[in-house]
Amino acid sequence: ADIPVIPDLEEVQEEDLAMQVAAPPSLQVNRVLTYHDLDKELMKFATFQTLDGEVDLKLLTKVLAPEHELREGDVRWDWDHLYTEVSSEVVTEWDLGQCEREE
Repeated sequence: ADIPVIPDLEEVQEEDLAMQVAAPPSLQVNRVLTYHDLDKELMKFATFQTLDGEVDLKLLTKVLAPEHELREGDVRWDWDHLYTEVSSEVVTEWDLGQCEREE
């Protein structure tokens, strides 16, 4: 009664759900906000100026650096150049430390 049965190929093809792909969810996005838009909204709404209704963030929002000051250009790293630069800085700091200890 409990003898396993080898299924027919037709049954396996009907039951094979691994090859079926679910449809992706549909999400309609009208517009992505820019940093400038987010900055305007941050200053406009008082809810963003307090944290948990207790911590006042007004001082922080006044001294945050603007986006154009934070943007950096892409710089390509060359391993040999980077290694030489870092090792020379380490050696210079070590030499300064040795001179201070001798004095």
